[in-house]
Amino acid sequence: MRVAVVTQYFPTSAQPWAGHSAYQTLKRLAAACDVKVFYPEAAYPKLLRPKTGATALDPAWQPAGVAVEYVPYPVLPVVSRPLNGLTISLRLESRVRAWRPDVILNYVVYPDGYAAVRIGEALQVPVVLTAIGSDLNRIPGRLVRHFTVAALRQAAFTTTVSGDLMHTAQRLGADPSRSTAILNGCDTAVFHPRDRDAARKSLQLDPAAKILLYAGRLDVRKGLRELIEAVAALRRRQPDLLCYLLGDGPDRPLLEQLIAKHSAHEAIHFIPAAPTDAVAQWMAACDVFTLPSYKEGCPNVVLEALASGRPVVATDVGGIPELMDSGSGRLVPAQDAHALERALEEVLGSAWSPEAIAARHHRSWQDVSDDLLAVLNSAVALKQKPSATRA
Repeated sequence: MRVAVVTQYFPTSAQPWAGHSAYQTLKRLAAACDVKVFYPEAAYPKLLRPKTGATALDPAWQPAGVAVEYVPYPVLPVVSRPLNGLTISLRLESRVRAWRPDVILNYVVYPDGYAAVRIGEALQVPVVLTAIGSDLNRIPGRLVRHFTVAALRQAAFTTTVSGDLMHTAQRLGADPSRSTAILNGCDTAVFHPRDRDAARKSLQLDPAAKILLYAGRLDVRKGLRELIEAVAALRRRQPDLLCYLLGDGPDRPLLEQLIAKHSAHEAIHFIPAAPTDAVAQWMAACDVFTLPSYKEGCPNVVLEALASGRPVVATDVGGIPELMDSGSGRLVPAQDAHALERALEEVLGSAWSPEAIAARHHRSWQDVSDDLLAVLNSAVALKQKPSATRA
């Protein structure tokens, strides 16, 4: 089966960590199918180029195991957003047609998914959309919403990264008989129970401290304002508590101000974004992982923490409740620092078995790829059925 993938949710030379879930899935899918990614590269006028996220890409850069072709398309910041789906389809159609796919796969419903559906209609090839969370939870404006709904209605199949997001997709127009949730996985060869003391020694961390870890984008919508408040309050009762914020993002200056406001600079520390192996070391070194986001799809870091055998304190939003149970941590309401504080204290004070947590939570990227392949086969069979009937 030849699978053309239309998406910007994928690693690039500028952001090799981007689109992690898509890359890990496609790398394994490529063992069973002929896979090629068609990456629409936003091309801004020089004087209007955004300060962030607009670094020119190296067209020769390829992540291991998946072929990628970069196709530039013209954009204007904010102004062209409602037209980006149409523009991408016009720029990519001839490239995808020349590759002669059996099915088109997409990640992120707009603009990439809308473009994929238009290309699929022109080529008479079925299209499978993949919603990742923000593309359905934070739709910017009426026109984008219109095109998002159109893509969901016209796709052969729609997959989402959680059951919660699947219900959102169906409310927006996805056919319930042709939509399904495929939960994310993680690399279980990397994320698995490891010796905590050895991990702390390698990272030069206090072996006796109670360590709380957050890993992800430094964005207040990840609940980091509430986390800082909760840790500052807990530290007054537990002076051996340390919290590490692993990652980069636009809100670091604001977070630094909040840490200073709460006099929590001795308890909360920033760690730069790190490669996967280093993240696994931090997971092993911590006592508790936390993700107090306001909204989520199916966060990989929760899966990675659980596969590492670490209990999780997270918010009861999106697909997070589908990943956890009472034997793996606690869920709290979003934007509630006091509830977060209480849950963190409870989990930090309880005994947890890393092996028991990991034994219940070990979904791999191969599992995700196998589930996706079944959907792709169904989409191709559905497209072929009418012609077989006419024959």
